[in-house]
Amino acid sequence: MKVTLSWIKEYIALDLEPEEIASKLTMAGLEVDAIENLYAYLQDIVVAKVLEVKKHPDADKLSCCVVDTGNSTPAHIVCGAPNVRPGMYSACALPGVILPGDVKIKKSKLRGQVSEGMLCSGAELRLDTDAAGIMDLSGEYVPGTPLNQALDFADTVFEIDLTPNRPDCLSVMGVAREAGAFVQPNQKLVKPDVTPAPQRLTGTSIHDHARVDIKDPDLCPRYCAGLLFDVTVGPSPFWLRRRLESVGLTPINNVVDVTNFVMLETGQPLHAFDYDNLADGRIVVQKAGDEKEFTTLDSKTHRLDPDMLMICDGKRPVALAGVMGGENSEIAPTTTRVLIESACFNPVSIRRTAKRTGIATDASHRFERGVDPDGTVYALQRAMALMADLGDAAMAKDMIDACPEPVVPVCIELDPVAMNIRLGTDLSVQEISRILESVAFKVQPAGKGCLMVSVPTFRVDVTRPEDLSEEVARLWGYNRIDTTYPPVPAKGRPVNPVILTRRTVRNILNGLSFSEAINYNFIAKDFCDRLRLSENDTRRNVVQILNPLSDQMSVLRTSLLPGLLENMRKNTSQQTDTLRLFEIGKTFFNTDANALPDEVEMLAGLITGNRTRQTWYAKKQPVDFFDLKGAIEDLLEGLGIKEVIFTRIDEAACPYFEPGYGAKIHKQGDIGVLGKLSHPVLRSFGLKQDAYVFELDLSAVMAHMPDQIQAKPLPRYPSISQDVTLIVERQIPVGDVMGQMKTIAEKEFLVEDMYLFDLFEGSPLAEGKKSLSFRIVYRSENKTLMEKHIRKLHAAISSRLVKAFHADLPE
Repeated sequence: MKVTLSWIKEYIALDLEPEEIASKLTMAGLEVDAIENLYAYLQDIVVAKVLEVKKHPDADKLSCCVVDTGNSTPAHIVCGAPNVRPGMYSACALPGVILPGDVKIKKSKLRGQVSEGMLCSGAELRLDTDAAGIMDLSGEYVPGTPLNQALDFADTVFEIDLTPNRPDCLSVMGVAREAGAFVQPNQKLVKPDVTPAPQRLTGTSIHDHARVDIKDPDLCPRYCAGLLFDVTVGPSPFWLRRRLESVGLTPINNVVDVTNFVMLETGQPLHAFDYDNLADGRIVVQKAGDEKEFTTLDSKTHRLDPDMLMICDGKRPVALAGVMGGENSEIAPTTTRVLIESACFNPVSIRRTAKRTGIATDASHRFERGVDPDGTVYALQRAMALMADLGDAAMAKDMIDACPEPVVPVCIELDPVAMNIRLGTDLSVQEISRILESVAFKVQPAGKGCLMVSVPTFRVDVTRPEDLSEEVARLWGYNRIDTTYPPVPAKGRPVNPVILTRRTVRNILNGLSFSEAINYNFIAKDFCDRLRLSENDTRRNVVQILNPLSDQMSVLRTSLLPGLLENMRKNTSQQTDTLRLFEIGKTFFNTDANALPDEVEMLAGLITGNRTRQTWYAKKQPVDFFDLKGAIEDLLEGLGIKEVIFTRIDEAACPYFEPGYGAKIHKQGDIGVLGKLSHPVLRSFGLKQDAYVFELDLSAVMAHMPDQIQAKPLPRYPSISQDVTLIVERQIPVGDVMGQMKTIAEKEFLVEDMYLFDLFEGSPLAEGKKSLSFRIVYRSENKTLMEKHIRKLHAAISSRLVKAFHADLPE
């Protein structure tokens, strides 16, 4: 909503600076988003004195002028205005100035003569409609003075962001009423006189020419109409054009411009019909019914729903009620008789029509929020008086006011004591009455210290005592209400461990370059077949959705993998072939048709593509099983879970893994699986490149997370490392060897760490053999170790490993 300060001052005496007005409006709930100087563009236009005028040597209609613009040297300007003369003062735009309409002034040549600027007309500066000559400023001025200062042009545009519950402020009068409440003593709104001039009235009654029938009073509680004769349709006067342009509307003609002006002034939308295009001179307000289509003023045809409210004449629809008029009854240059509509419509009905047709107008914006049912008559009288003056028209001596059910003002009993308790204030009854009366509420004593408040009909948002409390609070000042705190401090609760675990998992996996995916709990029913699950697999116990959104969302998921694979498919289709994804979510297992499913929270992840981005220092390398295994080890270590064992998995347990590329994650029981997806499974999900996935039972993981983290001091003495290489049977898992080494390490206090650093197969080793090289780290807490201290211990550990796995030592 845009309003100008000069427009507000037409209805209320206001002597405040624009910044102060904006601040007070904002504090009262009418947030001012921007303040703009309406005539700021005139700051670059200067007053110039014409010193000399000569006829252009090569053009009959041009003059060569010497102009004093306040600079040290006069400017030479070529001018085509017939009224230019020596000694006159006018407005001048020098090179570099941008005029309204984005016209940039440059130094140029006109018919061979240099022109160093432009003498401007009022139309070019949007100060007048006269474009026949340059501005002729009467009086004496100092050349070079900015035009807005010389003419004392000052006006401010306020751009106000209104909440939907304040339709009364979708008008200049509404904003002026609010502003008047800030002034002490409070200023009352003064409405323009709408009494028509006697010479404009005819002896003809509108009832002899027109008739209004409301067939749906629930959707149209009031409809007023007025009639004008002998209207001359033409351009609007400058003052009206300027008012509309200042708030962003484009003038059209005097009839349409008056309806827009009165709508902005009062908040009541109006519509003007060409009376001669209304069949039988009738207005019928009814639903569309069997009508299928309607063409609006913008020449667009819209499909109608049977329950849309229409304005019809004796034969056809002529307007979408409250939204837009029809092309078949619009005002034309030849229009001589005008029927003006001022009505009140049901907000829900107008909003529904506007949304279904896709039409958003200033009128529908106001009707959707609710207009003053008692404001229709005044707005109509105001529009008729203006239109009669500007269109040199005659008015029917009365008007039609169809109101099936008169509006009953809302009366609310307000308890000042309860209101003060609610707000935390200590306002007197007199102060509360003054505040409410400042914005047109009527207040009367009601006994027992209470007040009876009559709500003005334009305040459709006030219906209960709490609304009145809000009115008092915002007008008295929210910032004046003391801040209070609860007498008892709020007692916090510990955060749910599951939430903390999720947060920790996210942080760790994000640090490992994984991105979180969030998928629907609903997936396609055939996912079990696509994962090659056996018939007795518990993941086939799915919960069917009775009314699924689609075939792809027909069951509750029992695995997170289908969602991650769909994420991979969508990304690879967009040429994003390197992914690291994870998801934390619940899976659902059907146990009984009459019971809720079992919910198991799982953590799943997927990697595919390349290990690193290809650059000049790193070649493209595809990820493999051990990239994923390392990520899981880092995750579990970050959660404080140590001594996790990875063992071969039975192929029947995870048939979607490539044989030989799957593993169980074991920690006093199974906590998850990881592996490489088989090619048939990948093809069933529309994937072409290898992918590695893992699944972890989050509750099982949490069971092994330590409650406390124990710190130990950094080592004081250096370590010493020794290597041992074992030649063992190929089928012996490395994990078994590591497990045996850890058992030995627990008994030998000098062993600090051990790990595999090399694996070799092939010649010269015998077939079926492999070489495993381990590094054992020794450290003492009491002294610096030397090789002689651990020689016997290292030999004993090596001997025990050889014996345990029937291994050989390299020659």
